[in-house]
Amino acid sequence: MSFEEYRPLLFGVAYRMTGSAMEAEDIVQEGWLRYQAVPPDTIRHAKAYLVQVVTRLALDHLKAARTQREEYIGPWLPEPILTPENDPDETLSLAFLTMLERLTPVERAVFLLREVFDYDYADIVPIVERSESSCRQIFRRAKTHLSEQPRFRPSTEAHYALLNAFAQVVNQGNLELLETLLAEDVAMYSDGGGKAVAIKKPIFGIVRVATFWRGLLRHAPPDTQVIIRTVNSLPAFVLWVNGEVYTVIAFDVLDGKVATIRSVLNPDKLEYIKRHL
Repeated sequence: MSFEEYRPLLFGVAYRMTGSAMEAEDIVQEGWLRYQAVPPDTIRHAKAYLVQVVTRLALDHLKAARTQREEYIGPWLPEPILTPENDPDETLSLAFLTMLERLTPVERAVFLLREVFDYDYADIVPIVERSESSCRQIFRRAKTHLSEQPRFRPSTEAHYALLNAFAQVVNQGNLELLETLLAEDVAMYSDGGGKAVAIKKPIFGIVRVATFWRGLLRHAPPDTQVIIRTVNSLPAFVLWVNGEVYTVIAFDVLDGKVATIRSVLNPDKLEYIKRHL
């Protein structure tokens, strides 16, 4: 197989590792350059070599980015990407990628390679440079950390139905009806990164979230357009203002209610999705 045939796999590894589509592209490109610099007869298995290189580059990126994320203004959310319709993949959802932030870089690598990409422990060992027994312990620890978080697995149809209902109530300005769509402990996160107006702390509960939306609608520019697109394997809102993508809003649905709302406003994190719209 050629490098281009491996590119989707490598991007998938790098994106899930970093939560950044732009960084994932750069990492894959660097992986290609390193692949080109190595004599072909020294590589026994191109796929294994490339995944190893890309994972290690992603690990280096995460270690270097740790300080930046600690100093990030407001909640940090992953970069959204467009994905094919009717092809749900929980491991691409913003909820899952956000959950991975609880892990250390090495835990993240071991967990993803084992759980998502179905690697044997023996194949993970040379990638993270840990013993097999250590990899097993790391995986168990990562899985324990993640098991403490709720998992959202709604059907795409149910997700679309709820988002359509949400859009209708918002367009009609019927905030009382909006409250019926929200879970009691609904949470809202907004990522502006200090580069866009956004709430700097999460807000919780029906009343506070509904109040926020009331203010949002009151001050929304008259030319605001809302479309529903498949983002990170689930339907999401893409808001346009003056012909430009202004924000991507993703929803977690649990028991037929909106449990979490994540709004990405940081313009740097919208560059990738702008290129593909």
